[in-house]
Amino acid sequence: MNPRHVGLDQPAAPYQAYLLRLWQEAPHQPWRAYLQHATSGERHVFPDLEALFAFLIQVTAEQQLKATSDE
Repeated sequence: MNPRHVGLDQPAAPYQAYLLRLWQEAPHQPWRAYLQHATSGERHVFPDLEALFAFLIQVTAEQQLKATSDE
């Protein structure tokens, strides 16, 4: 199965799409991150990858809770 096509032929499921930008302000500095939600345009800036991952974990956990309560 081609991973780029997973879920395209299945019913709508919880889904999030973001534009992700990563950069370092100087060598040996933490990677910073910028996320922009593809639909709403909502923007988030993160000081490091750990903060980015914490946000993604939170968003997906909230989506999972919502999906579970809708059943």
